[in-house]
Amino acid sequence: MNDNSLHTINDCQVVNLPKHTRINGNLTVVENGISIPFDVKRVYYLYDIPSGEARGGHAHRLLQQFIIAVSGSFDVVIDDGYNRRTVTLNRPYMGLHIRSGIWRELNNFSSGAVCLVLASEHYDEEDYIRDYNEFVEYIRNI
Repeated sequence: MNDNSLHTINDCQVVNLPKHTRINGNLTVVENGISIPFDVKRVYYLYDIPSGEARGGHAHRLLQQFIIAVSGSFDVVIDDGYNRRTVTLNRPYMGLHIRSGIWRELNNFSSGAVCLVLASEHYDEEDYIRDYNEFVEYIRNI
């Protein structure tokens, strides 16, 4: 949903993806509109994050994300301007759907962690809110 509705951290859900187990290895599938509630327009991944470093630290006005720890683990702190929650991602068949209008910070990366991000929109710098105080003001004015 790409609108200016006010979303809360309760709208951000951990989703168990289909896990197909075989003797020769496991397979997990992510499908537009089935596994995740949007069509993927952009894919990127974070890796080789130095110990103690954090990523994210922003919100999006319209973009939604689906975040998966394809290797290792990390924490995702989500914040709706009123409440804050930490979600630990540590299974490649689990992902976190982050709605628009939610502040996110990624931290506590394990050694070798790989964070896969599926995004609902192409990159647009104008969609980012990179200052937390500006984010809170934006939320209060929706």
